[in-house]
Amino acid sequence: MEPDLFTAAAEARQEKDPSSSPLAVRMRPRTLDEVVGQRHLLKPGSPLRRLVGEGAGGPAGASSVILWGPPGIGKTTLAHVVSQATEKRFVELSAITAGVKEVRTVIDGARRAAGGFGKETVLFLDEIHRFSKAQQDSLLPAVENRWVTLIAATTENPYFSVISPLLSRSLLLTLESLTDDDLLGLLDRALTEERGLGGAVALPEEARSHLLRIAGGDARRALTALEAAAGATLDKGEREISLETVEETVDRAAVKYDRDGDQHYDVASALIKSIRGSDVDAALHYLARMIDAGEDPRFIARRLMISASEDIGLADPTALPTAVAAAQAVAMIGFPEAALTLSHATIALALAPKSNTATTAIGAALADVRAGLAGPVPAHLRDGHYKGAAKLGHAQGYVYPHDVPGAIAAQQYAPDAVHGKRYYEPTRYGAEARYADVVEKVRERLGRPGS
Repeated sequence: MEPDLFTAAAEARQEKDPSSSPLAVRMRPRTLDEVVGQRHLLKPGSPLRRLVGEGAGGPAGASSVILWGPPGIGKTTLAHVVSQATEKRFVELSAITAGVKEVRTVIDGARRAAGGFGKETVLFLDEIHRFSKAQQDSLLPAVENRWVTLIAATTENPYFSVISPLLSRSLLLTLESLTDDDLLGLLDRALTEERGLGGAVALPEEARSHLLRIAGGDARRALTALEAAAGATLDKGEREISLETVEETVDRAAVKYDRDGDQHYDVASALIKSIRGSDVDAALHYLARMIDAGEDPRFIARRLMISASEDIGLADPTALPTAVAAAQAVAMIGFPEAALTLSHATIALALAPKSNTATTAIGAALADVRAGLAGPVPAHLRDGHYKGAAKLGHAQGYVYPHDVPGAIAAQQYAPDAVHGKRYYEPTRYGAEARYADVVEKVRERLGRPGS
C-alpha cells in the first residue's frame, strides 16, 4: 500500500542508520544498471526500461508485465528499482494479505490521480499466483484501460496460475537463475561498498565457495548468510571470514563437491550405479549430496531419464515416463521443491525391475551398421508414392499388415545383410517377460523362429 506516517518514519530511520536494515535490503540496486543478472530484460527499449521512463515514449505507453522466476533472483528487486526510478505513482500489494477490496481501493486511487493530477500509477502485486480467479478478474478493467500499469511477480508457471485474459493484456518476462558469477559480483559489492559491509571483513575463496553452494542461485540467501558470517567473525575480533565460521552461522556443513570437477562426475556416477544396483538408500544419499551442493536440478533429471532407458527399459515401461515427468516438473518449479520430485523419481527407478536390453539392442544394431552391414532397403518396402516408382519395382508385393489376421505380415523387412539378425533379447524381469513372449510369437509368424 502507499506509505503512511509509520512507514515514512521507519524509512527515515533506515536512511539515518542503514545498518538497521538487513544487508539484502541495503544492497538492493538503486538503478536498473545495478541489477545483478537478467541482462536479457534490461536492454535499451525493454519493457522495464520503459516503465522507468527511459525511451522516446510517444503514443506507445508502458506495458503491464508479469515477472516469472524462482525465489531470490530479483523479481521484487526489479519492482523496487522501478518504484525509485519512475516518476509515476507506485503502489505495492502482496497477494498474501490483499484481496479484492484492497485492489479496488488502489484502482480508485489511480483513477483519481490520473484525472486530478495527470499522474500514472504503477501497481506491484507480489505472489499473484495466490490470487483466486475472481481476485485476478478484479484487475482486468484497470489493466485493460491502463488505469494502472501492473507489475506482477510469481514463482509459479503463469500459464497455470494466472488467468488467460490477464496474461493476454500483459508481457510475460521470464527471469533466469543467477549464475555463480552474478552472485560473486554481488558478494564483492556487499563486502566493499559503504552501504554493505564497507570492507570490515574479507572473504577467502574456501568460505566464498561454500556461500555460493548455500545460496543455490538465490541472491537474498547469499547476502543473508554473508551478513550472519560477517557478524560472527567481527564478534570474534577477527577480520577474515573462515569456512568454519560460515558453517557455524548457517548450520550447514561444507560439502566437498566441485560442480566443474571430479566430484561432479563421481557423485553423479555413484547415483546412477546405485539406481542400477537397486540400492535405493545409497541412491538417495548421492542425490542428497548433489542437491545440497547446489547441483543443477536439470542435470540430475537428465541423468535419471538416461537411467530409465539404459538400466530399466521395458522391465518397467513406466520408468521413462516417470523420469520425463520429473524433468518437466523440475524445469517448472526449481529448488527447493524440485528435491521432492527428484526423490520421487530416484526411488521409483531404484526399486524398478532392471533390464539393459534397450541398451544392448541398439548397441548391437549400431555395431552392424558401422561394420558396413546395411545394404539396400528391400524393394517392396521402398517408397512407391512418386511417379515411376512402380516401374522400378518399388512397393510392389508389399503386404499391408492390417489386411491379414493378427496384423503381422510374413515378409522380409530387414536388408539382406542383416536378415534374421536378433538384436533385441528380452529378459524375464518385470513387465519385460510379457514382451519376451510377444517377440517369440512375432518372430515365428515372420518365419524366422530361433534365428
